[in-house]
Amino acid sequence: MSKEGLPDIAQVDGSGLRVAVVTATWNAEICDQLHAQAVQTATDNGAEVDEYRVVGALELGVVVQAAARAYDAVVALGCVIRGGTPHFDYVCDSVTQALTRISLDESTPVANGVLTVNDQQQAIDRAGFADSVENKGAEAMIAALDTVLQLRTLNAAQK
Repeated sequence: MSKEGLPDIAQVDGSGLRVAVVTATWNAEICDQLHAQAVQTATDNGAEVDEYRVVGALELGVVVQAAARAYDAVVALGCVIRGGTPHFDYVCDSVTQALTRISLDESTPVANGVLTVNDQQQAIDRAGFADSVENKGAEAMIAALDTVLQLRTLNAAQK
C-alpha cells in the first residue's frame, strides 16, 4: 500500500492562503469524494478555497495552469483507472508531466492528487471514504498548503 512512509503532517496554518481545487469529473464517485476531502481539509486548516471542475484528467493541465497564476497553491484531483489499452499510460504520463511543469514554470505549489489505479477498489481505498485506508484528497491539500508555507519561509530567508 502506498501509505507506507507517509509523513505525519496533520494540520498546517493555512490562514490567509488562497488555494484552488481543480477536479476532474470522470469516475465521479471517486472524484467527488477526493474533492470534498480536499475542500474540507483546506477549510479545517484556515485556507480560503475556490473550486473548479473539468471533464477528465487531461483537461486538468490548462485549468491548473491558469489557477497557478492566481492562487497560492493548486490541488489537482482526478482518477484514472487502468483499462485494456495503453491509453492509461498515456493519460497518466501526460497529466504528471503537465502538473510538474506547471508547478515549476509558475513557481506555485501544485499538488498531484490524481489517482492512477488498476481497479475501482484501489480508487475507493485511497479516496477518503469512511472505510478507506488513505485520503489522497486531504493529503494533497496538506502537501499544497505546507509547500506554500515552506516557500514563504525560504523566500523570507533570502531577503
